[in-house]
Amino acid sequence: MASATVKVTFTLDSETIQRLETASERLSRPKSQVIREAVQEYYDRMGRLSERERAEKLRVFDEMLPRVRSRSARSVSRELESIRRERRSGGRRTVVEK
Repeated sequence: MASATVKVTFTLDSETIQRLETASERLSRPKSQVIREAVQEYYDRMGRLSERERAEKLRVFDEMLPRVRSRSARSVSRELESIRRERRSGGRRTVVEK
C-alpha cells in the first residue's frame, strides 16, 4: 500500500545535488526515490551509536574497568543486607545542620 506523496522544496548545496544525481543515475532510480530511501536509512540509524561514539565508549570502559574493585559475592551480599536494614529502619536518625 503506497502512501500519499507531498511535494516539497529543499535548498541543497551543489555537492549534495551532484551526489544525488550520481546516485540516481547509478541506481537507475528517480531522485525522489533516492532521497526517500536515504531518509529512511537515516531514520533507521537514529539512536544507534556511530562508530566514533562506539569506539569512545569502549575506550572509556576499558579505561575504567581496571579501577573496579573485585569483591566476593559474600561481601557484596553483606553490604546489600546492611543497606536494606538501614532503609527499613528509617535511615539516618540524626539531624544534619546546614
